[in-house]
Amino acid sequence: KTAVFLFLLFQILGAVILGFGIWILADKTSFIAVLQMSSPSLKTGAYVLIVVGALTMLMGFLGCLGAVNEVRCLLGLYFTCLMIILLAQVAAGLVIYFQKETLKDELSNIVKDLIENYDPLNEDEMRNLQDAWDYVQIQIACCGWIGAKDWENNEILTNKSYTEYPCSCSNRSKDLEEGGDFCNLDDPVNGTATFADWPVHEQGCMDGVEQWLMDNLGVILGVCTGVAVIELLGMILSISLCKNIHSEDYTKVPKS
Repeated sequence: KTAVFLFLLFQILGAVILGFGIWILADKTSFIAVLQMSSPSLKTGAYVLIVVGALTMLMGFLGCLGAVNEVRCLLGLYFTCLMIILLAQVAAGLVIYFQKETLKDELSNIVKDLIENYDPLNEDEMRNLQDAWDYVQIQIACCGWIGAKDWENNEILTNKSYTEYPCSCSNRSKDLEEGGDFCNLDDPVNGTATFADWPVHEQGCMDGVEQWLMDNLGVILGVCTGVAVIELLGMILSISLCKNIHSEDYTKVPKS
């Protein structure tokens, strides 16, 4: 009963991973959307999560079948696949840790390029990307990646002498009600405005994202540790069951 419960738990875990991968691809209104629409690596990661989730569910089924019917080859296959997935997770964690500065630079370039080409008149796929970035700036209460100065590289705002500013950056509720696009300065400062004259948040979104990660680091590490512990328990249980089954009996496997 313990074995069957643990293997069923793996099927649930696989469903969660599968759902998370699908959510990354389907999300159109958060920072995840900005990344997955701009970076092929995140899309690839989402597909990997979907495959891993489906494989984990399949392994849970094989584990249940092997435990109930005492089939050593299924338990052995389950152990092998689980070990491969665990090693792959450890390898992915190490790559992310040692490449974090490279990933940070890539993310910075993605966001800065998005800000530079932001155009309220866009109606193509870029519109969804811009809406996602507006959502991020509103939710985190930030402006730009490093700061509001990043928006000085936007050609539209440059041509308007910075008498307009991104509404989603604003620290005024009436601007936030408009959602995205650009808002007009109440006082145009005689055409000599700069980003310092905008009523916007001073914090850049990079600091906000990093703070979010720090605030949720314990939860993220806890989930990763929990998954690893469950996988180790599954490996130990499957190999123990294999040792306790002294001979193969394929007649116990249900016929299709």
